Amino acid sequence: MGLGELTAESVNAAIAEYDELGADAFLSKYGYGPAPGYLIHYDGKLYDSKAIAGVAYGYIPGLNPLGSAEFSGGEASVARKLRQLGFRVPPTRSPDWVRDEVILACDLVAQNGWNYMSADDPRVVKLSGLLQRLPFHPVEVRGDKFRNTNGVARKTVDIAMHHPDYPGKTTKSGGIDEVVLHEFLDDPTGMHAIAEAMRRSIADDTVIEQSAVPSEDEDDGAREGRLLQRRHFVRERDKKLRRRKIAEFLKVHDRVHCQACGFDFEAVYGGRGQGYIEVHHTLPLHAADERQTELTDLVLLCANCHRIVHNKSPWLTFDELRALAAP
Repeated sequence: MGLGELTAESVNAAIAEYDELGADAFLSKYGYGPAPGYLIHYDGKLYDSKAIAGVAYGYIPGLNPLGSAEFSGGEASVARKLRQLGFRVPPTRSPDWVRDEVILACDLVAQNGWNYMSADDPRVVKLSGLLQRLPFHPVEVRGDKFRNTNGVARKTVDIAMHHPDYPGKTTKSGGIDEVVLHEFLDDPTGMHAIAEAMRRSIADDTVIEQSAVPSEDEDDGAREGRLLQRRHFVRERDKKLRRRKIAEFLKVHDRVHCQACGFDFEAVYGGRGQGYIEVHHTLPLHAADERQTELTDLVLLCANCHRIVHNKSPWLTFDELRALAAP
């Protein structure tokens, strides 16, 4: 049976009955056992999520409480529905690490001579705080131990033990750990620069807010990570920079056109295409973050060429794009 008819009001009514009867009496009355996980955190107390959801059905007009065997509990059903209704139901495990997080952890291990670190190391404590500020995991899927110092220290163990020179047995870890590790080994200076740019970005509340919802252009597997990608796209869409770049271009050209393939929107679409073009920032953010964007860092591209640049990581340079687009 589905849980689509549950309401916040019916859940609150079940919680009130739970409080009145006490946990043991409530569970016994309706034939539920204690929840092994997925507890509702409400007003400083914990509640068995499946039992609350089943009993809440009896508080919906025309419906009866559900027995434990009549529906399934867990992440995909009860926990998800209760979160949709506004209740906090932390997961039983932290979400998987994304590339941005692994880059920061791997950089820490690299700076420590490829040795893993303990949970009480001040650098681990600092990284734990940084990771908790990243916007890629919604609050509702973060457990109470989300990216705590123990979890961060464990990630440094996973990374260190996958280094080619590590003499012992490796741990089981996500594939992204090994990918990022080998990128650091191939290009330590470049990857450290990316990590440093990410740390600066995390300190910017505006960027964190902008990065919470990824753009359709973004690639989770991009070398720079999603956070820097998002900053890159925000920079490309800066209206003032766009106007200045187009004005500069028109000083030596009659009309705007794609600097890679030559496409002219006005020539094809008439008045509707007049002045239309997209602006691409040619420098990776980790290389340009320390200085103000110059007009020479920007090129005018048609929508097709701009999409091709960002289609796969690493992104094409302007010269590579122009070579592909040449007739």
